[in-house]
Amino acid sequence: MKRREFIASSIAAAAGASALASDSLAQTPSKPMPQFYELRQYHLRTTMRQDFSDYLKDVSVPALNRAGISQVGVFTVTFGPESPTFWLLLPHKDIASVASLDGKLQTDQEYKTKGAEHHSRPATNPGYVRIDSQLMVAFDGMPTLEAPAGANATPSRVFELRTYESHSKAAHRKKMEMFNTGEIGIFRRTGLAPVFFGSNIVAQRMPSLTYMLVFADMAAREKNWGQFVGDPEWKTLSTTPGFTDPEILTNITSYILRPTAFSQI
Repeated sequence: MKRREFIASSIAAAAGASALASDSLAQTPSKPMPQFYELRQYHLRTTMRQDFSDYLKDVSVPALNRAGISQVGVFTVTFGPESPTFWLLLPHKDIASVASLDGKLQTDQEYKTKGAEHHSRPATNPGYVRIDSQLMVAFDGMPTLEAPAGANATPSRVFELRTYESHSKAAHRKKMEMFNTGEIGIFRRTGLAPVFFGSNIVAQRMPSLTYMLVFADMAAREKNWGQFVGDPEWKTLSTTPGFTDPEILTNITSYILRPTAFSQI
């Protein structure tokens, strides 16, 4: 078996196992197949910021669009560790898209030509310091990405990226169940607008899940989280045996991100 085929089959097997745990791959006429989300974090030095932003806007994002990634999210950190960084969110329609992306880029002549200077930089003057990445499969309760709409699509919008870690796979599945069967609905009702929910297949801290919310601005974030925390249905759900934080969560990490002017999310 060729190396690329082996990697693709390995990822597919892992993704299938993770998704099947919560029935995520059960397709019905009214429910689409779950997407896969690739989240990349590009670490930079301060002096690299503008050059890398220009590269993403003029070279990378258009090439990703040509490769079939129709909505590329590009964000910078407003609150959170390790800045400056650029975060890229790539929604894939299936696991084959994940496995084939690099090959598509390498056969894209426009990408190679326009990006030649960036791609050939020496170690003494790199385009970025390093990349961290994770791969997720969408939740059963929200199988596809939802782009910001209405007031949440304004230029002032902010995104919150949260990762929940669990002590075991069983606890991780329980937290996904909590979201799928009740918490996502409470989010929507109290003004917390989700962009995606994903179970991590490949990440640094496992088992874990990651999700993203969008707000019109920081004031809306404070208001809507307040509504959620005070919601009677949430209070009942969060104190239900089996769903309490001490039983299923060990750590929560949160970032506040702002979209670049050329972000498609």
